[in-house]
Formats: sequence, C-alpha cells, structure tokens
Amino acid sequence: MISRREWLRTTAGAGVALTASGWRFGDAGGVWGGNPGPGVQDMILKPIPSSGERIPVIGLGGRWISTRAGEEELAGHRAVLRALASGAEGGGRVFDTAPGYGGGGSEEYGGRWAEEDRFQEDIFWATKVNVAGRGGGSVDPADVRRQIDRSFERLRIPVIDLNQVHNMGDPPTQLGVLKEYKASGRIRYIGITTTSERQYPELVQVMEDYPIDFVGVDYAIDSRLAEEAVFPAALDQGVAVMVYLPFGRSRMWARIGDRRLPEWASEFDASTWAQFMLKFVVAHPAVTVAVPGTGDAEHMVDNLGGGRGRLPTAEHLRRMIDLVEDLPGA
Repeated sequence: MISRREWLRTTAGAGVALTASGWRFGDAGGVWGGNPGPGVQDMILKPIPSSGERIPVIGLGGRWISTRAGEEELAGHRAVLRALASGAEGGGRVFDTAPGYGGGGSEEYGGRWAEEDRFQEDIFWATKVNVAGRGGGSVDPADVRRQIDRSFERLRIPVIDLNQVHNMGDPPTQLGVLKEYKASGRIRYIGITTTSERQYPELVQVMEDYPIDFVGVDYAIDSRLAEEAVFPAALDQGVAVMVYLPFGRSRMWARIGDRRLPEWASEFDASTWAQFMLKFVVAHPAVTVAVPGTGDAEHMVDNLGGGRGRLPTAEHLRRMIDLVEDLPGA
C-alpha cells in the first residue's frame, strides 16, 4: 500500500494536472505559481440559495492548524492556505475553521497568515460558535457573544462571511445571537452543523424553524445518509450545504490502497482518487461546497482539481458507488 503523496508523485496524470495548475514541487512545502496556467479550467462555482452569491465548490477544512505545531509544520500549513486562496478563477476561497480547532490555532494562524500575506479579501471566512459543547444544554447569550468576538480578533477581519452553530448546540440561543450579528452586518451568513447522523432529524427541524443560510454535514461516497432527509430539506428550504469529511474520515484511502483509478474517471475529468471522491460529493445538487481538510499543500492543489472540469453524470455516480462498495471494508 502506498501513501497518497507517493501516489501523486508516481501518477503521470496527476503530475501533469498539478504542473499545469502552476504548482512547483520542492521549496519547503511547494509554491503556488499564481494564476492558473494555460489550459487550466476555471473552478466550478455554485450559488448560495439565500443570496445567489457564487462560491467555489472546493474549499479547505482547517482542523489541522494547531497551537502545538512546530515552525516547520506551520510553514507547510501556511503554504496550504496560500494554495487555497491563490490562483484566481482556478483556485478556491472557502476556509472553514472553528474556535476549538487546534486549540484556537486554526483561527489565529489563519487570520495572521492571511493578513501578513495580504490575501484576507480572497478568503470566504467560515467559522463556528458553540459554548454548549457537543449537543449540550442551554447557554448564556453573553458567552456566545464573547466567543464570536474572539473569533473576530483571531481572524483579524471586520466581517465574517459565515458563522455556524457547531454540533447543534442550543439552536434557539446561539442562532438567535448569530441573527443579531447578521442584522448588524458583521456576519453575512449563518447556519448550523452536525456530523452525527442521530442529529439529522433535529437538523432538518432547524432548517424548517429558523431562517438560516447554511448547514454543515458529513457526506462521502461511502457515507450517504444525508441524501435521505438532510439534502431534500436543504433544497426545499433554500439552504446551502457545506460538506465535511468528503473522504469518509480518511477510511477511503485505506480501502483504495494502491489501486489504479478507473479509466472511465477521465470522462468527468478526475485524474486522481481525491478528485474522484470530491466530484462525487459536489455533483449532488444540494451540495454547495466541500471542505476537505489537509495540512499538505500538494494535496490542497490536488483537491482543487476536484472542482474543475466536468462532473459525473447519474450513470457515473452509480458506477462510482458500485466500485466503492466492491472495495474491501465495505
């Protein structure tokens, strides 16, 4: 079994794709070369239903940036965020973080790097709030406001694009506070998240009861329960969907191993397994953006390829599911 990095370096199709995108291997984590190179397709954009604003279908999940990381590791993570933000139409913009990610490091370092490297305005800043814990009880609104204000300080921006209640924590109170910030213009979009399937019924109820813009859920080619109730409700209510864990909590990589990508993946412009999995996710009409997490800049550039070119047809999607269900560990 080979690692994803080894697979990328030994697969000609991926190498061509990364080079064409302006990527140069080497140099302490790699360098994003700027605008997309000749022949590189623009990133697919999807609209946020509540506003019509269009955002790239591939973003970045920021759990990996930690206050405990060393200088070399942080330099690599900085390159990941730069790779996300750079590349004009060929790049992504959505950076999803939270106050608790990396002991606060995700918000703190993300905000600092964007300010120092002058790409703050190139990022769609998405963070979260939850002072109730995972699905906890009622909270004090003052505590909610303090956490939100701390996010503004760490991110170093006057307006947060999206703030979501994390893990379904006390929706009435925390969504109520977020609604106040939205009314004042300091937060543009609000929402709520869960990666727990048992909370999906409650999530659907929140979409029906509150005027939210986004929900965040887990969804992958081998984890499709969100299709049954969450996605139909999002389409009915006009709510954008942000997808977490599009690689199935990394279990897909173990199942794929060193298998070759099927030749028919080229029919929807997937040249790597990451692009194969991401294209499956963003092909769903309810999905607005997927935010795979990575601390590796090469992987970030590879992931962005999942948002370019053609998307799978219905027949492709059936073949993709059949292929994955035949892999070991299904």
